[in-house]
Amino acid sequence: MKCPSYNLFFETIATKVRMEIMCLLREGPKSVSQICKILGEEQSKISHNLKKMAECHILDVKQEGKQRIYSLNKDTIIPILDLVEKHVHKYCGQECMKKK
Repeated sequence: MKCPSYNLFFETIATKVRMEIMCLLREGPKSVSQICKILGEEQSKISHNLKKMAECHILDVKQEGKQRIYSLNKDTIIPILDLVEKHVHKYCGQECMKKK
């Protein structure tokens, strides 16, 4: 087991804004400006987080003209998020509802 690699992966996804970005991108690919508008965050903050996530291959980036379009890695991240969602609904649902 390569623990430093595991640490890097979980550190990369374990912030509120990065989780919000991943949830948003589950709905489909988006540009930086679209993400900023929906999340109500500054472009520099979103761009910094997108860069870190792309470096860890959590995101795929496609250039369309002057814009970069971000999407979730379909091979690994979408299945991980599906599994997390299944776990949360089965084991954490009631606890999550109490905390809201």
